[in-house]
Amino acid sequence: MLQELFRVLTENPDGIQAQKAIDIVADRLQLTEHEKGDYESGGRRFDKIIRFTTVDAVKAGWMLKRKGKWSITNDGKSALGEFPEPEEFYREASRLYREWRASRPEGDSDVENDETPVAKRDANITFEEAEEQAWNEISSYLASIDPYDLQELIGALLEAMNYHVAWIAPPGKDGGIDLLAWSDPLGTVPPRIKVQVKRRKDNIAVEELRSFLAMINQDDVGIFVTTGGFTKDAEELARSQESRKITLLDSQKLVELWIEYNEKIDKDKRMLLPLKPIYFLAPSG
Repeated sequence: MLQELFRVLTENPDGIQAQKAIDIVADRLQLTEHEKGDYESGGRRFDKIIRFTTVDAVKAGWMLKRKGKWSITNDGKSALGEFPEPEEFYREASRLYREWRASRPEGDSDVENDETPVAKRDANITFEEAEEQAWNEISSYLASIDPYDLQELIGALLEAMNYHVAWIAPPGKDGGIDLLAWSDPLGTVPPRIKVQVKRRKDNIAVEELRSFLAMINQDDVGIFVTTGGFTKDAEELARSQESRKITLLDSQKLVELWIEYNEKIDKDKRMLLPLKPIYFLAPSG
């Protein structure tokens, strides 16, 4: 199961939603009747089994989990080639996990007690699934938001961050720039901030980023905002810029900033992305 999951992650270098990855693995493997069955509380048994196996892989540094998206690391790719047998692959992940546990200081809350590893992993999985569900609802909302409301949302966020928004593009052709902002009220102090906003479900490719970069002058700062994500090539292009300053803002970073500055955002504008925190005990580890 774990090895097939890693093949799926390799096929999706920009990451893939956890549930989608699990479903692909389920389609490729011959599940037993037990694995196909559902728990009394609901949910397919296979889904929890495979989530359980990923705990070792994450601690081994082979995969990353963020907001319901799973991705493979370079170490994970190497392990997939180095351990072609499924049993070897899983044993090595388990060995690295035990090594990680042994390296933690005594009394560290992240370290599992040998008597309760299953219960703690169950708690981790429950927490993971709750976070995924919340994030899926938020990302679905952003994916369907009115494009001009999205521009207003970005403008409200910039103002909460003490920038001065001078212009937001009205409906119609905008020439690739959706917002203009400055660090001072009169716009006399550089840099000028040019923002492009895209309501997208897929990843922004490097070609689109190049088109935006062509509009960024030496005294400008460019911010490319998307409700989706960016390909690795696009991220690499942004990192490699020396003379032109460019910042990429994907859906996850956008939501994180919205939460961080929420109290400073105008109350009416907060309804553009209405979020409410719910606090509960999170598992350690």
